Amino acid sequence: MTSQTPDPNTPETPVRAPSAVPIDDSVLPFEVGPLDLRGRLTRLGPALDELLEKHAYPTPVAKLLGEAIVLATLLGSALKFDGRFILQTQTDGPVSLLIVDFQAPDRLRAYARFDESRLEPGLDSGALLGKGHLAMTIDQGPDMSRYQGLVALDGGGLEEAAHEYFLRSEQIPTRVRLAVGEEWRGGEGGRHHWRAGGMLLQFLPKAPERARQADLDPGDAPEGAAVHAVPEDDAWVEGQSLIGTVEDIELIDPALSGERLLYRLFHERGVRVFSSLPLRAQCSCSRDAVSGMLSRFSPQDRADMVKDDKVVVTCEFCSSVYEFTPQEAGVE
Repeated sequence: MTSQTPDPNTPETPVRAPSAVPIDDSVLPFEVGPLDLRGRLTRLGPALDELLEKHAYPTPVAKLLGEAIVLATLLGSALKFDGRFILQTQTDGPVSLLIVDFQAPDRLRAYARFDESRLEPGLDSGALLGKGHLAMTIDQGPDMSRYQGLVALDGGGLEEAAHEYFLRSEQIPTRVRLAVGEEWRGGEGGRHHWRAGGMLLQFLPKAPERARQADLDPGDAPEGAAVHAVPEDDAWVEGQSLIGTVEDIELIDPALSGERLLYRLFHERGVRVFSSLPLRAQCSCSRDAVSGMLSRFSPQDRADMVKDDKVVVTCEFCSSVYEFTPQEAGVE
């Protein structure tokens, strides 16, 4: 799950001014060559609104799910095949389940399960999640094995979990920024609309020793031994400093294009952007798929689903409702 890297054999593209026009619902890959940095910038607008408004989530839940959606796009957009990237949390907090299904190259669906009675004012994302784990799964298709990475959640947010994952599993120096907010659009029938943005930055030098990191504590050292330390590369120190200056409002500002934001951050070193990758909200459910799912239940289970002489199935992701007669559902 490293950043999308450009083809070194591709001719240099002409230098041009950054676009002034924001492009929502897209991922913008970029590189800062002098610092050996690669990254992706996500901007979400209408697609995020569609994903969240299907369930009328309470604001804290919607914001947390929005963060998970942004993180999934930053990671899933690195897939170089038509597979799926699934981000899922299972925890003991008020929001017990988050799941984001990114189907390459561009389809998103998402769902959150929560206990409204436990939602208290002022809870941050770490408190909403509580303790449990974050799983990130890459599904390459029915004939290929799955890859899954796990990281513990212990009261921290999704940014912290992403950093911990890359430190322990990928061992790639990585920083992530996530932001979600609401924008008011006035006029007749005006209402709030959801917006989100995120940035992933990785240090990928050609010389692997430049990316060395300290052994994980406690490692194999005997008790009382000095903690292993490796000085961070100056280029990565600078990269972390620059991404640390990004404010939430910059990531979600509908008047600030992704290119201008990247130029604002990295123009002194020189930043190169690549073709943006579009994103869309689209569920994979269908009547045929639901019918196939019902066929895998036992006859007794299908019979127990009959209510008022019909079987009703609601998709958790998009809230679509599918109705079947007992005969269509295979009830004997």
